[in-house]
Amino acid sequence: MKPMLPTLTFDVPKGENWVYEVKYDGFRAILTWDNDITLISRNGKELLSLFPEIEQFLVENRSVFEPYLPFVLDGELVFLENRFKAGFDSIQVRGRMRSEQRIHQKAKASPCRLLIFDILQLKGKSLKEKKFIERKEILLNFFKTAGLPLEPDEKQHKLVQMIPAHKDFKKIWEKVILYDGEGIVAKQVNSHWTAGTRTREWIKNKNWKYVSCFISAYEKTNGYFYASVFKDGRPVPIGNFLFGLKPEEKNALFQIVKENKIEEDSEFIYVEPAICVELKYLEIYELQMREPHFERFRFDLMPEECTFEKFVQQQKNVPVDVEITHPDKPLWETPPIKKIDYIHYLREISPYFLPFLRDRLLTTIRYPHGIFGEAFFQKNRPDYTPEFIDTSESDGIYYIVCNDLKSLLWLGNQLAFEFHVPFQTIHSTGPSEIVFDLDPPSKDAFPLAIKAARLIKEVLDHLKLISFIKTSGNKGLQIYLPLPENRFSYEQTRMFTSFVADYLVSKDPDSFTVERMKKKRGKRLYVDYVQHAEGKTIIAPYSPRGNKNATIAAPLFWEEVNEKLTIDTFQITTMLKRLKTQGCPFQTFFQTKEIQSFEPVLEFLTNGAK
Repeated sequence: MKPMLPTLTFDVPKGENWVYEVKYDGFRAILTWDNDITLISRNGKELLSLFPEIEQFLVENRSVFEPYLPFVLDGELVFLENRFKAGFDSIQVRGRMRSEQRIHQKAKASPCRLLIFDILQLKGKSLKEKKFIERKEILLNFFKTAGLPLEPDEKQHKLVQMIPAHKDFKKIWEKVILYDGEGIVAKQVNSHWTAGTRTREWIKNKNWKYVSCFISAYEKTNGYFYASVFKDGRPVPIGNFLFGLKPEEKNALFQIVKENKIEEDSEFIYVEPAICVELKYLEIYELQMREPHFERFRFDLMPEECTFEKFVQQQKNVPVDVEITHPDKPLWETPPIKKIDYIHYLREISPYFLPFLRDRLLTTIRYPHGIFGEAFFQKNRPDYTPEFIDTSESDGIYYIVCNDLKSLLWLGNQLAFEFHVPFQTIHSTGPSEIVFDLDPPSKDAFPLAIKAARLIKEVLDHLKLISFIKTSGNKGLQIYLPLPENRFSYEQTRMFTSFVADYLVSKDPDSFTVERMKKKRGKRLYVDYVQHAEGKTIIAPYSPRGNKNATIAAPLFWEEVNEKLTIDTFQITTMLKRLKTQGCPFQTFFQTKEIQSFEPVLEFLTNGAK
């Protein structure tokens, strides 16, 4: 069955007859479940062998889906980065995999999701003759009764999720821009589904990025113009374009290239950097523009002003009410990181970072001059804090509560490097997690932290407790045990942390201590169980640290905790690539909260104390 396709335009249709869906960059896929399950791409390729996590989810939940069989669903198979954006490069990598072992490793570490926006058959009955808005209502009811997510959610373990329709274009478009999504699809409410057609009843509008560049060559065989920017004083190609040029513009540009050529061969005419243009494109993929379109000539620019640095910076649309001041300000020296690089890190890391900041009283350490100057702690919100930022009062202090991307980017512009949070949310009556802070006496003693973590892991595994581990970003490790909300007190968790700490010291008193006074610790690792208390804070997962190496409080996979582990591996400059290639070690952190079996352990300790 060939899918119905939207038409690309640069103008969004408005009015009561239109609704809007977020467009996700992935593989268009039609899911059919009759006698067998198939997931077929737009080009007729079977996808389940490449994405076994989708089939596994469906089969494991067969009892949920069985009352609705057979059915046909239309959607997009994606690697979901946030609720409004899918990662194009990540889904491309998955699509090219051929090793069955590698496919299954990736499916487990970084599962893709099937986002459904239309329903073509339910319980064997065809729905294609129904109006789109009627099909959407049927789809919504299906998802509700089946207990499936009603909107995309990168943290949700249910991998089949719905793409909702929105009436307010402006509101959903602002979200797409803020979260760097691909765009939207406008759909006429009375439209009917027609296989294999590109229809104007579905209109796609994309979230274009803009770049200023210069023409470097013309390809004779297809009429494409090649665009470049300067990097370290040399021209670097960033792609080629043709779309968007009017016939007279194309002819004029060709004549200019021809008259000013510096070299010509059988394929190309080459020209010195001189003709500046502005192009729009979707994103950078392998250092090239995706879907570039001509926008306008830039006679006001010199080629030297078209740089690779500006090209990279212009790819992210920062919200208009978050002003990024002094974007070229150096913040770290090794590796060299400018303010705009830091802002980009915060933006890209936000889907992984924000869940650990949400609804928590935030203490930041700000570095007004980067790591080159003095820093200061900030608990009370400044007087100039924008209205869009949430705050919460505790003990007379009005804390910032960083609940969204806009707030995070504003804090980044204020040069908040370190984000410290308490062990509970503003809605919790007790700890939301237990954290063991393993603090060696020096960076050179980091192997002690590794040794302690592995010993604690043995205990936790024996007690059937699910744990997560991260670096502190400085010199230690921190072990997390998610807990259900509002079920335990700090007194109860202290009983457990004290028990584990005492066990560790008894196991190796020459390596570990619970001694609070530094001068009495010697060269032993301090197991800080006292720090886990109400009002105390810890560095949040994925937070940068204000040290010379720009390290991150980096979540780890437990198998990485061995003698090869080093803190300095995990930096602002490497973290995003790590996430894309290996996935997030804390991916199931919040799902674990409800299944963490802590009560039996607590009962054992309580009875033992008696």
